Amino acid sequence: MPSTTLVNKARQHCENQGARFTSQREKVYSLLLDHESSVGAYELLDALKETEQSAKPATVYRALDFLLEFGLVHKVESSNAFIACHHFGCNHPVQFLICDKCGSVKEIQSEGLHETLDNQAKSEGFKVVKQTIEAHGLCQNCQ
Repeated sequence: MPSTTLVNKARQHCENQGARFTSQREKVYSLLLDHESSVGAYELLDALKETEQSAKPATVYRALDFLLEFGLVHKVESSNAFIACHHFGCNHPVQFLICDKCGSVKEIQSEGLHETLDNQAKSEGFKVVKQTIEAHGLCQNCQ
């Protein structure tokens, strides 16, 4: 899906939730859409400074907090970086395939994996409230 379409859908999603999709939030989201790999906050800041010289780390972190809250991005915990979510608006378990060579990150959705983990957790008396799985390896291009 083209990034302009996703940006428009993100804007509509925020409006439907009664939230403002400000120009800075849109710029940070657009920068994330331009990457196939996860992007760190300071890398986003450097890219943002190309058009907004006065941008500060807090600018990016506030935008990322908002985007996370509204399900527009995911945090890749192992690299402390972020990736745009292409199917926002639903609370879903997240699974990432992360290439250790080129850094590409692919989000996948495996209901079977989610259900298996959830069932195992229930059998242990544990309730999963958020599920993020990161699998590291080599993508097809790097094998």
